[in-house]
Amino acid sequence: MTQTFDYDLIIIGAGVGGHGAALHAVKSGLRTAIIEAGDMGGTCVNRGCIPSKALLSASGKVRELSDSKHLNMMGVQVGSVNFQREAIANHANNLVSKIRGDLTNSLKRLKVDIIYGWGKIAGTQKVSVITDSGEKFFTAKDILLCPGSIPFVPPGVQIDHKTVFTSDEAVKLESLPHWIAIIGSGYIGLEFSDVYTALGCEITMIEALDDLMPGFDPDIAKIAKKVLIDDRDIETYKGVFATKIIPGSPVIIELTDAKTKEKIETLEVDACLVATGRIPATKNLGLEKVGIQVNKRGFIEVDDTMAVIKDGQPVPHLWAVGDATGKMMLAHAASGQGVIAVENICGNAKTIDYRCIPAAAFTHPEISYVGLNEPQAVELGQNEGFEVGTTKTFFKGNSKALAEGETDGIAKVIYRKDTGELLGVHIMGIHASDLIQEAANAIAEGKKVQDLAFNIHAHPTLSEVLDEAFKRAV
Repeated sequence: MTQTFDYDLIIIGAGVGGHGAALHAVKSGLRTAIIEAGDMGGTCVNRGCIPSKALLSASGKVRELSDSKHLNMMGVQVGSVNFQREAIANHANNLVSKIRGDLTNSLKRLKVDIIYGWGKIAGTQKVSVITDSGEKFFTAKDILLCPGSIPFVPPGVQIDHKTVFTSDEAVKLESLPHWIAIIGSGYIGLEFSDVYTALGCEITMIEALDDLMPGFDPDIAKIAKKVLIDDRDIETYKGVFATKIIPGSPVIIELTDAKTKEKIETLEVDACLVATGRIPATKNLGLEKVGIQVNKRGFIEVDDTMAVIKDGQPVPHLWAVGDATGKMMLAHAASGQGVIAVENICGNAKTIDYRCIPAAAFTHPEISYVGLNEPQAVELGQNEGFEVGTTKTFFKGNSKALAEGETDGIAKVIYRKDTGELLGVHIMGIHASDLIQEAANAIAEGKKVQDLAFNIHAHPTLSEVLDEAFKRAV
């Protein structure tokens, strides 16, 4: 450490991105401090990945044990299935407390200085922290911004955090409304519809775009719609805005046609979850102190080394990772970005490849993907002059899926026909989130389908759905 600085690295924000960066920084020999204004662990640990997966796990057990047809097929009979909402909520809350404690302790063990308060840039290589005892200033050779994101609430939507709420409140599972509207059919909306329907709630899903599950590969979305929505008798609206939502009992929702802007219907429901995505938490970070402006969507612009960009050039000693960069708003992406940033801070030139970072929705069954979907691949092929090939295999032909009685699902492989380069893989089915990592590693290593087709997979396993897809490609 240069003696003129208090620290080699100061990290603002102790979410998954900041935590991953701090651990790697200490291992790399940097004297490190991390500043946090809220709960250690950020959104993922406290209001996102961790509590939502606990709810999905518990409600998934209820769904599984309540499916008498499925169980009878395998010769299993069970009585009535009962659950306690409070106990399920406590399961999620206890898990959050444990992981938050583990995260904090891991920083303390490595002697990372934890500073509680609101941190922001105070100048070049300088930060200020507003604490209970006043404002303090620290200097660092490098500063890493990890402020994260917050739920996006569209205009016209009133939030009372009880009858109209975001995922921040939904993970607490303080109630199980008889009829709940979910605004948005992306990952958040799908996962909570899975939880609520398993626990007996009726759902109305409202999507502003013309298709449900926008962003998913079309073949995956088609099957997912049947299994996760149609088979559960979830009422859906497409191409419709919820232009006004008024909390209360009942909640009033005015629906407007997305194209004509005409009011088409008014719903009265017991509760409403606003799952319309997330926006960067980039306000009051002091970016103006070093002449940085966020882009039109509020994100901090960075390059693939995670350096903050100003006028097209990297700003010395200033870095940013996680949701606030808008690259991939995923916890594990933020952690990976943090490691890349630290490597570059230490003089080890590294860049991040977003195409090999997988993503998953933990519904029942799960959805996962890595790389490009088919429309994206086709567009790339048109621009670069190559033809795209696709292959599909179905879980209903997989021995392990048949043994489990879980045959709803598909694996889709997207590749270049000329070189065999793997461009993307999309899976819907049991344990899809675990299966996708093989494909992610293959894309990271630049593997071709011609090589992947000769890999030997254990039998009988679910991984054979990918094995068969790779073999069909050649």
